[in-house]
Amino acid sequence: MAIITVKNLSKTYKVKEKEKGLLGSFRSLIKPKYKTKKAVNNISFEIEKGEILAFIGPNGAGKSTTIKMLTSILTPDKGSIDILGLNPSEDRKKLAYEIGSMFGQKEQLWTHLTPYDNFKFFGAIYDIPEKAVENKIQEFKDIFEIEGFINTPVRNLSLGQRIICEILVTLLHNPKVLFLDEPTIGLDPVVKEEIRALIKRMNKEYKTTIFLTSHDVGDIEKLCKRVIIINDGKIVLDDSMENLKYHYLNKKIVEVKMKEKVNLDDEDGITILKDKGYNLKIEVDLTKKTISDAIKLLNTDNIVDINISNTPLEEIISEIYKKAE
Repeated sequence: MAIITVKNLSKTYKVKEKEKGLLGSFRSLIKPKYKTKKAVNNISFEIEKGEILAFIGPNGAGKSTTIKMLTSILTPDKGSIDILGLNPSEDRKKLAYEIGSMFGQKEQLWTHLTPYDNFKFFGAIYDIPEKAVENKIQEFKDIFEIEGFINTPVRNLSLGQRIICEILVTLLHNPKVLFLDEPTIGLDPVVKEEIRALIKRMNKEYKTTIFLTSHDVGDIEKLCKRVIIINDGKIVLDDSMENLKYHYLNKKIVEVKMKEKVNLDDEDGITILKDKGYNLKIEVDLTKKTISDAIKLLNTDNIVDINISNTPLEEIISEIYKKAE
């Protein structure tokens, strides 16, 4: 059953054109000229109850504009949105009690208060009875193991602890849909894993439908079963994570620092991207070679440091365009 239905959604912005030079700047100030930019261009999709959907694309693709329309921050120019039978533009207050949202690392919590006091404060905002708030806080402590820092002022928490509390506060009123815009941006790998585990657990424990935007391929791989890719305001791919992995996420980037120089040539499944003597950057096609195969060629005893990463999202989207053409 679809919990979110979007049909032919569009949003256009007016952008001021800047003229060059002092005279041009003066003219722009006195009589500004504008051009239109279509941030979202006639997109349609549905999301089922309980899904964790990745809605991804490069900067300026239309992700944030879409999520802002879904959460009633912006009003669309054209098209329709149905979330739990509600129209975000017309039923904004009702929708606020049914959804939760977190935008990047923009603070919602009062930093001079403890997480406990913040939970109590936001419970009052959502008109939740005091006993129900206490029960929910106890749930958070039991399920998400926040007992150790729930009474520490937010300003004294680690970044990971703060982000966990920022996400948990969106769950106080039992939202059926949670919008997460770049929840792991700027976090170190250990904290990212903590946040991903939290999101998985939320989905499992509360059956929350999660609409996730991220630039991090790791978030998408580890959390989502379905992916929508948007670029230039249009949906360019709506597919399962399994198919995306098979067709587009089958390459890894291996960066290695060596004790001694090595002479390594391209071969089937391994491409040398950069060779600076003691530093190598290679691409491994996992359909033809394993990471172990690549490391064996380098000789493990000769490796000082190694980093393995995914192909950047922008390159994946570029490849999707090329295949479509």
